[in-house]
Amino acid sequence: MNEFSTIRSVPAAGSSSQTDGSGAQSDEDLSAGSMPHSIEAEQQLLGAILTNNDVFDRVAAIIKAEHFYDPVHSRIYDIASSRIAKNALASPVTLKAFMEDDQGLKELGGPSYLARLAGAAISTFAVRDYAQMIYDLAMRRQLIVLGRDIASKAATVDVASEPREQIVEAEQQLYRLSEQGQTGSGFQTFLTAVTDAVNVAAAAYQRSGGLAGISTGLTDMDKKLGGLHRSDLLILAGRPSMGKTSLATNIAYNIAKKYRKLEDGTTDGGVVGFYSLEMSAEQLAARILSEAAEVPSEQIRRGDMTEGEFRRFVEAAKQLEACPLFIDDTPALPISQLAARARRLKRTHGLDVLIVDYLQLVRPATAKDSRVNEVSEITQGLKAIAKELDIPVIALSQLSRQVENREDKRPQLSDLRESGSIEQDADVVMFVFREEYYAEREKPSDDRLEEMAAWQERMSRLHGKAEVVIGKQRHGPIGTIELSFEGRFTRFGNLARPHQVDQAGF
Repeated sequence: MNEFSTIRSVPAAGSSSQTDGSGAQSDEDLSAGSMPHSIEAEQQLLGAILTNNDVFDRVAAIIKAEHFYDPVHSRIYDIASSRIAKNALASPVTLKAFMEDDQGLKELGGPSYLARLAGAAISTFAVRDYAQMIYDLAMRRQLIVLGRDIASKAATVDVASEPREQIVEAEQQLYRLSEQGQTGSGFQTFLTAVTDAVNVAAAAYQRSGGLAGISTGLTDMDKKLGGLHRSDLLILAGRPSMGKTSLATNIAYNIAKKYRKLEDGTTDGGVVGFYSLEMSAEQLAARILSEAAEVPSEQIRRGDMTEGEFRRFVEAAKQLEACPLFIDDTPALPISQLAARARRLKRTHGLDVLIVDYLQLVRPATAKDSRVNEVSEITQGLKAIAKELDIPVIALSQLSRQVENREDKRPQLSDLRESGSIEQDADVVMFVFREEYYAEREKPSDDRLEEMAAWQERMSRLHGKAEVVIGKQRHGPIGTIELSFEGRFTRFGNLARPHQVDQAGF
């Protein structure tokens, strides 16, 4: 036993139980109501950090202040980590100024306890082992609390608390515990938030193209959005036949096919989850294959392909085998199940982008008195998924028919069905608009020559073009993005500019 067996005077968190040689609680102590912890491991780790600040970098990725059992140790670690992050010295002398009035430290002997921590540190080579031990014991405490909470709620028979809802809630807390090391998140210091913001900006600065988020593969869209940002809910809306699903599958394919791990530990592209509530997985795969192989989707369905087209089709299928694109085509999923399956996917395979096609086909967890309230629950649930899993969520949405009654068919925010909650909860709202679709239906009769000439000129100008109108963007500008559209392959792409065409020599 080290020196702290004698100098540790007050049990942590009011506990009077003893620890075994490793510092962990015995089964007898645990049954008495105390929690597993190791005061000695915490003391050794803090002593090593206060003796040599370089040690902090070896443990910072493993533990945080909230993982310490003793609240005084937690505060010591928090202050030390804040000073080290600012390239300032964290030692018993410098920390004394910040903790002279700390009541908990006074109970342990005052600032002299800091000096005893540093003096009793045996070595620094085992700090990672100590850190892992502290983290593991913190997980055990959280699991005990969570287990007791689950048992307590299950024992309380309440009409308003369904067992299925309790399972989803428990799974959510377990996921958060496994991913983040805690079942809930409270207040965090402004320093932590600023550090995260600086890291995001630094990543965007160093990444080619200056994107803070994941690239969609569409240059003009990336410039307008800055990529797909973590924890954002993006709504992609449009009338039927505008190409919502096509654009969503194009983005999904672009992200998944670029997925690879870089040397610095980061990734390019990402793992994509696609909830196809309208189309089957086979139909969705056929669309993606049509784009990749440049073979019209109707020919793929009929098997009407030339030898060259079939060869491209097979080659594209082989390439797509390695793409981390996961499709769930279960119809009418409740929002709670949708969230649970997304958590499971991230835990088992990873998840960087989630796409839902489409929002109005998702069911609320419980029936509501109005459709507006149901959609509100769904959009709030999708935003919660984006924040909890720390990923961008793209949800497709239908537009109301009032678009068809206007002379200008370009969509706007008020055209969203049950638009209040969708517009409020979304970080970005985009509309897919193809004027060519409406122009085709305005073809004059062949005997009206002047009108026919004007219509043909208009069709020539609109052919193969589409617009994505950004009606709302919480962190950036609104405006219109022009894209190319190849209907045969259901593919959106970057639109060549006049100067790009000139440079290409056309």
